[in-house]
Amino acid sequence: MNLKKRSRLLVGGNTLDDAAVYRLEGDLALVSTVDLFTPVVDDPRSYGRIAAANALSDVYAMGGKPVLALNVLCFSEETVSNSIANLILRGGQEKLDEAGVMMGGGHSIEDKELKYGLCVSGVVRRDHIVRNSGSRVGDAIVLTKPLGIGLMTTGIKYGLLKRPAIRKVTRVMEELNEAACRVMTRIGVNACTDITGFGFLGHVSEVAAASKVDMEIEFATLPVMSEAYDMLKAEAIAGGLWTNKTYVSPRVSAVGLGEDQVNILYDPQTSGGLLMTLAESRVDALLKSLRRSGVRYAARIGKVLAKGDGHIVVKG
Repeated sequence: MNLKKRSRLLVGGNTLDDAAVYRLEGDLALVSTVDLFTPVVDDPRSYGRIAAANALSDVYAMGGKPVLALNVLCFSEETVSNSIANLILRGGQEKLDEAGVMMGGGHSIEDKELKYGLCVSGVVRRDHIVRNSGSRVGDAIVLTKPLGIGLMTTGIKYGLLKRPAIRKVTRVMEELNEAACRVMTRIGVNACTDITGFGFLGHVSEVAAASKVDMEIEFATLPVMSEAYDMLKAEAIAGGLWTNKTYVSPRVSAVGLGEDQVNILYDPQTSGGLLMTLAESRVDALLKSLRRSGVRYAARIGKVLAKGDGHIVVKG
């Protein structure tokens, strides 16, 4: 790639941001991402809606507006009927319609393990791009969706989660981060990422490391779905929790937390919320606007302590 083209890549993979950003003309830039995963719920339409919301989230986390999507579907007619595949795609389309995003087609391949997701393209003004590397000392930290999603979807897999809890976690996963994005770009934040497969602390760690700061999290302020603790006790635990814990825990100090509380922090999420850091003077306005916009779980959960190497302190 020549230097002129390389200079147009405003956000790449070096800081592990949520999407790539490529400069177009004037102050406009393209946001591009792709995401797909295996089913996390039994209902195919809900699975489609969740996968779509999850893929769109990467664009929202960058401060962008998604405009075009392409389906990516991996399945085998030996294990998944065409009618089920159509329901998955229908669910994805429903969520795209809600977001005002155009479906432009897609691609399917033969695969015995079902997977579905989207390639998503969006636009963002260059001065509205939100990276994960902008946290500043003194910033407040805000989270917009509750934790415990991975434990609850594992509970669904093992037949342990009751219907009301299934409806609850499905609603959380299906919820777009569009309203949260709209509020954060209006109020102004310094950094953002969405919480997905690396777990809460995995993504906090990425923001802290990219921003070269240390952070403090107050566990008592974190929104957590209570049913997740029931799944921990039942040992309905995704393997990704232990992988996340092994990778991230050397950069974490947990003070006054029990084992279950610690494990919640490493639980891999699907279609989780946005994690934002912003100036202390703006946090009250942000939270009020988020709640007025229907982002009901939004909470202030910590602060940026000092310049550092990405260490995280979690207090009980």
